Amino acid sequence: MKKFKVFISGQKYFGEEVFRLCQKLDIEIVGVCCPLDDKYIGRSARLWNVPIIPAGMLTADNMPECDLGITAHSFDYIGKKTRYIPRLGWLGYHPSLLPRHRGRSAIEWAIRMKEPITGGTVFWLNAGIDRGDIAYQDWCWIPPEYYLQPQKSASSLWRDTLLPMGLKLFESALKDILNGVIARKPQDKKYSTFEPDTNVKDIYRPDLLMIDYKNSHN
Repeated sequence: MKKFKVFISGQKYFGEEVFRLCQKLDIEIVGVCCPLDDKYIGRSARLWNVPIIPAGMLTADNMPECDLGITAHSFDYIGKKTRYIPRLGWLGYHPSLLPRHRGRSAIEWAIRMKEPITGGTVFWLNAGIDRGDIAYQDWCWIPPEYYLQPQKSASSLWRDTLLPMGLKLFESALKDILNGVIARKPQDKKYSTFEPDTNVKDIYRPDLLMIDYKNSHN
């Protein structure tokens, strides 16, 4: 029987855990795209002789053919031609209840906005930022004490809750796909929000400048 083949674009611990998940499910990993100095998925790829494409260098010309592309803690933009290489498309994980909190600082913004609930979404990549069809979602509470230190709490919520949630959602998605089940539904635009990266201060976003102001006056 022909093995199901995936390509993974990712980095760090989450990328490595998705790599291991694919191995556990007897999925063939035909290549990874990651920073050359990555000590997690990069190390695993070298250990198992999986070809590595350096982060930022992935194109339709150098990506191998496969059944599915996966982004796992990847900050590389997957271009149109590259998205069409995998037979089924690309799946990614975003740590929010999409369409809420699109963007790189989704966890921190949910905390800064004092929302009691957030979650994670495995979704199909398209041309927009975090705008593709939803495949699987789950939710979790945001402890009220997290509101006091949003940036530090965002790291804790990712590590303790949203990262493990993402792995479980990917496992559900991959198991279903292996059984011929493709789940996808469009995002409901009327609930969508997008917030910028809190690590990049944009002079056109006074709300970000207010973050620094409030921090300096607490």
